[in-house]
Amino acid sequence: MRRVADRRRILWAILIAWVFVVRCLSGCSVGKDDGGKVRDLEFTVVGDGEVPPELLKTIEEKKSSVFKLTYSDGQSLYIVSGYGEQPTGGYSITVEELYLTENSIILDTDLKGPESGEDGGTEKSYPYIVIKTEYLENPVVFQ
Repeated sequence: MRRVADRRRILWAILIAWVFVVRCLSGCSVGKDDGGKVRDLEFTVVGDGEVPPELLKTIEEKKSSVFKLTYSDGQSLYIVSGYGEQPTGGYSITVEELYLTENSIILDTDLKGPESGEDGGTEKSYPYIVIKTEYLENPVVFQ
């Protein structure tokens, strides 16, 4: 009986040691992306006339609510950020940052409301921005 109890204690000790080692080692990975900028990405803000038809169709379907999506035609990467339905017009979107990290593309945009005193009208609007950049297979992180 004592041998069985000793074996169980040894097995528990080995299990706990194994879990401890695995937990410690998993925290240190060589390929971890610390979010450090590798380089800025050049981009162009494109209008509806330059957006691929399939992408434009998807935008039209999603524009009433906040959305973020990417699309590639094999030569360029299109990154879209939509801010959903707004009560009036006069909104604009600025690109604060677009850069490449070791493992991802970071996009930070900001919605600007109508200037004070500016008449945004009474119709609802659906502001979104379409950014065209070089084709990369990295995932896009929207901030």
